[in-house]
Amino acid sequence: MKNYQKYTTQITLTILTSLFFLSQFSFAQKKKLWMAPAAANELKNPFTGNISSIEEGKRLFVSMCTVCHGVNGKGNGAASVALDPHPANFLSLEVETESDGAIYWKLTEGNPPMAAYKTLLTDAQRWKLVLYIRNLELKFHEKKH
Repeated sequence: MKNYQKYTTQITLTILTSLFFLSQFSFAQKKKLWMAPAAANELKNPFTGNISSIEEGKRLFVSMCTVCHGVNGKGNGAASVALDPHPANFLSLEVETESDGAIYWKLTEGNPPMAAYKTLLTDAQRWKLVLYIRNLELKFHEKKH
């Protein structure tokens, strides 16, 4: 009887461990699915360095993005708890290492639950949002140092 219990416990632990790793793999795959095409990396932000564009990007961000991405862009807005996948954390290394063009492409095309802003915002407005997102990253790193 003891061998049976030991065997059952080992099988249960093996199954639980396997399920855990499969769920982690599935989650990682789900997160990696949304990649901008390589051509998006070649797109350049025409508003880089323009302070007034950062301010316009901030106004757009506050009115359109904070409900999901949060005031500081951490992906923790009021609506984030109900979204799957959760909104991007703009302060994460994953977003920080994306090109401006990739972020612009994602804003343009969307990927549910992320809305596509191709028809809602002009090209200039989407680029200004990218500029503001980059500004959030800079401010975050300045606070850390």
